[in-house]
Amino acid sequence: MNQKERMLAGLPYKAWLDGLSEERLENKKRIFAFNHLEPDRLEEKERLLKEILGKTGKYVNIEAPFHCDYGYNIEVGENFFANYNFTVLDVGRVIIGDNVQIAPNVSIYTAGHPVHPDSRNSGYEYGIGITIGDNVWIGGNVCILPGVTIGSGAVIGAGSVVTKDIPGLVIAAGNPCRVLRAITEEDRDFYFRGRRFDVDDY
Repeated sequence: MNQKERMLAGLPYKAWLDGLSEERLENKKRIFAFNHLEPDRLEEKERLLKEILGKTGKYVNIEAPFHCDYGYNIEVGENFFANYNFTVLDVGRVIIGDNVQIAPNVSIYTAGHPVHPDSRNSGYEYGIGITIGDNVWIGGNVCILPGVTIGSGAVIGAGSVVTKDIPGLVIAAGNPCRVLRAITEEDRDFYFRGRRFDVDDY
């Protein structure tokens, strides 16, 4: 295996060998172009996003600035939205489902380094994939760490550090992130805490 194959297999690899540096540089050029588009150039924004990301649904919207390592390791479903300062270290695969909303300053890190300094100084690093299900809302300033799966319908509270898997249809928050409660049918009628919808088309 070359170093790219090792990276994609979740094995220890060296990030400057076998063309990986060049691939990151090419993606940085695409990211630079995306982040410096004038805000009314919507068609070009969509075109660039679809060039950067490995797979998208029909509708995808990421607010600049956006940063990622390779881009091709990121798959997003239909109706994907990420707000400002979305950062994805995508040395491992990042698979995101349909109708996912991501607030500002969210970071998804598949990348990591050995904890022992001798091993870390060898230059080896790794990437372990992250999966986010359908209909997930991730609050502002959330950090998602390597290997995590977030189940469909979950809400991750602002400021959380997600170190372990989170099941679907729960509200989870904290550092480390933990389940606070299930999302129930009673939640349908409220838009914020105890505030009921005053409209009928929700």
